Amino acid sequence: MRGRVLIIAGSDSGGGAGIQGDIKTVTALGGYAATAITALTAQNTETVADVMAVPPAFIARQIDVVLTDIGADCIKTGMLATAEVIDAMCDVLAAKARSIPIVVDPVMVAKSGARLLDPDAVATLKRRLVRIATVLTPNLPEAETLSGMTVRDSEDMRDVAAALLAAGPKAVLLKGGHLAGDVVHDVLATEDGIELFTSPRIETVHTHGTGCALASAIATGLAQNLPLRDAVERARAYVHEAIRLAPKLGHGHGPIEHGHTIRPSGPESVGSRPADTTTASDD
Repeated sequence: MRGRVLIIAGSDSGGGAGIQGDIKTVTALGGYAATAITALTAQNTETVADVMAVPPAFIARQIDVVLTDIGADCIKTGMLATAEVIDAMCDVLAAKARSIPIVVDPVMVAKSGARLLDPDAVATLKRRLVRIATVLTPNLPEAETLSGMTVRDSEDMRDVAAALLAAGPKAVLLKGGHLAGDVVHDVLATEDGIELFTSPRIETVHTHGTGCALASAIATGLAQNLPLRDAVERARAYVHEAIRLAPKLGHGHGPIEHGHTIRPSGPESVGSRPADTTTASDD
């Protein structure tokens, strides 16, 4: 086990995204995951039925006690919900984690369409968190909200990534999965320039947790001292395979296969899946 990642995000009771997906990703890539939970959600593959907020002071307390004892080689943020949470988190990070790289996944809306960040918190996100990010990993709707620009193609992606980079983060990985086409384009912007990554699109609805997994995989790579480009490349390959091997659970946007890097030692190993097992989506 190599690389300590502190994840600051919401809980997903369905297990596909959020804290649960993040922990699986970090573990699957050989890292150690610690957490500070920002909210509890009652959700499955079809909907976010309810959200229960965690008090900002308690979120800050979780971060403080983890950093004081276990420490972290990288910090990853996900669902933060409110401006008060962002302020509380940034205050403790400023005091405790000035030199630790931070991967910011600016989670705003769930796959089901439920809003996970208050609209009035966007300004605080830009003012306090985006500016200190080592890597910012927005999808296209999030990037449009943060930049005020519109993305219609991969050329627009380059322009928006560059604009977001100018807002303060050291790097921006703009995810292009929302654009139509047989090829998925992601754009990495750094002070060294713009690089385009591509991969074939996998046609599936089972993509719940891809954004969380990608950001957590990058954070794990940075925690393990990989150069940023290598961390991004490994993270993209990991998520692509996780989508390809998705277990097809539930009746909506099912989770990806976070654990595909882990191989049981034999057919009778604990946790192995019997060949005749079916899932609800197979009905």
